[in-house]
Amino acid sequence: MVSFRHIVPGLRPAFREALDALASLVFPAPCRICEATLITASRIPVCPSCLASFQPLRGAACKKCGRPFVSDVAAAAPQPLCHLCRRDVYNFDLARSFAAYTDAMVRAIVLLKYHAVTPLGGWFATRLEEMVARDPDAFAADVVVPVPLHVSRLRERGYNQAELIARPLAKRLGLPLRSYLLVRMRPRPDKLKLTRKERWRTVRGAYAMREDTSIDKVRVLLVDDVFTTGATLDACARVLREAGAGRVVALTVARVAPEWLPVSTAVNPKRARQ
Repeated sequence: MVSFRHIVPGLRPAFREALDALASLVFPAPCRICEATLITASRIPVCPSCLASFQPLRGAACKKCGRPFVSDVAAAAPQPLCHLCRRDVYNFDLARSFAAYTDAMVRAIVLLKYHAVTPLGGWFATRLEEMVARDPDAFAADVVVPVPLHVSRLRERGYNQAELIARPLAKRLGLPLRSYLLVRMRPRPDKLKLTRKERWRTVRGAYAMREDTSIDKVRVLLVDDVFTTGATLDACARVLREAGAGRVVALTVARVAPEWLPVSTAVNPKRARQ
């Protein structure tokens, strides 16, 4: 979509928005998800229908990791935990996601992750802020930390998609962003799709605290784009907790809902350390 924001800088917001609306009529662009013609001016190249189609996760879920329950029996248990959290697999204290990883959400994440549609990061940050506002005690934090990329991937892409979400979220919450705290030491394998076991094995020992940093008793809000198996969030949380973090709460934009398979002892990080 043609925008007058960059062509004619210094315009008043109202006038600039009117020009952008005119541009959307003269130079119509397609929604980057459904390809319908965009009829309103917006910095986000996604139509309102597609944005509204994202399915918020608000039903019964695991008390710790937020995994949606499909059984009323599990939801009614005295301690409503999924089979992974009953085994104390994850090192974070709490994890929640905004919406399901549907086809439309996959395309939105791709736009943010690979096409630098940065306004989507702000839109997602607003959704996460709304989640925090609904339960501020559960998400109480002192700093916001995005899951880091390996330096080679950061150099190739030019940005970290998790930080594109975490930065506006930190601003909205009035918290400091500490993107330098965590470092990814090993790159992700080039293989496009990883099995559940491969995801756990590739992140084990892949993250570390940056030297000369301290987070003793600090409450961390860890931010990423997608919760797939929870292996990445777990690996980051483990490093933060070992460095002295008082609490680690994780927020992601989307949650994958694959066939839930038990994590074997071989890929359970806590059992592996015993």
